[in-house]
Amino acid sequence: MIRSLSQRLLGLVIVFFGVTFIIYAMVFALPGDPIRALGGERPISDTTVAALRAAYHLDDPLIVQYLRYIGGLLTGDFGTDFLGRSVGEQMLRALPVTIVLGLSAWALEIIVGLGLGIIAALRRDTWIDRGILITTILATSIPVFVVGVSAQLLFGVRWGILPVAGDKAGWPVAFILPAAVIAIYGLAVVSRLIRTSMIDNLGMDYVRTARAKGLAPSRIVGVHVLRNSAIPAVTFLATDLGYLLGGAVVVEGIFNLPGIGNLLFSAIRAHEGPTVVGISTALILVFLLTSALVDFLHTLLDPRIRHD
Repeated sequence: MIRSLSQRLLGLVIVFFGVTFIIYAMVFALPGDPIRALGGERPISDTTVAALRAAYHLDDPLIVQYLRYIGGLLTGDFGTDFLGRSVGEQMLRALPVTIVLGLSAWALEIIVGLGLGIIAALRRDTWIDRGILITTILATSIPVFVVGVSAQLLFGVRWGILPVAGDKAGWPVAFILPAAVIAIYGLAVVSRLIRTSMIDNLGMDYVRTARAKGLAPSRIVGVHVLRNSAIPAVTFLATDLGYLLGGAVVVEGIFNLPGIGNLLFSAIRAHEGPTVVGISTALILVFLLTSALVDFLHTLLDPRIRHD
């Protein structure tokens, strides 16, 4: 067990350094000079540009810049943008909005996705099953920005049921619509995974044995079948949580939510490399942690799964 844990941690460390270096190299290799872009239409003198480049160590070799960034990261410093603002403080201000949005969408994926999957499996080959199948296919085929704009126009502008944009109304009113838009694809996938897995498990010998012993159908499905069928869905949900907490750039932009995704989009437009790298690093950490959580949940749900 200790050996398996050590190997897993070593793999996560290798992935972290490899991915962060690639992102760091790609961000700072983008065309254009971010220092000169600070002046907008007004030119900046060569002396000022040279001073700023030296202050931000942009003239150092790439590997030196990266190692300096990692050194600061180990102390909790995500860097400073070209306007002198702390990247970490900007993320902390945007993080609550993204966490609320992401967890709200995640809850919808779990509740609605599992519910639809269980119903489809128990009503296999009926009009209910076919209706859920068609709905989930449509949900995964329509681009998220189309769903977002359409939902905003219908529920916000035409019907006036929910706010059009912003987070002033607070949770849950301001987050229901964007969370539903983000969750549509995930809950569709979860429902299909649960349906397929449950249908396979409902035909297993242990289910027939449980029925022969006279166990209640609700206990058979809720305790035995659902637990063994949840592993594919749990894998998806755990990894999808990293995406949701990362903030959907498009959805946060459509609904004007001041979250991590919106901050990332603004940083890309402004050529703020330190902010882009800092946010990307935080998202990588989230994905790695959720990946480790998947392994733990696999073992918890099925003790037969062991990593020797």
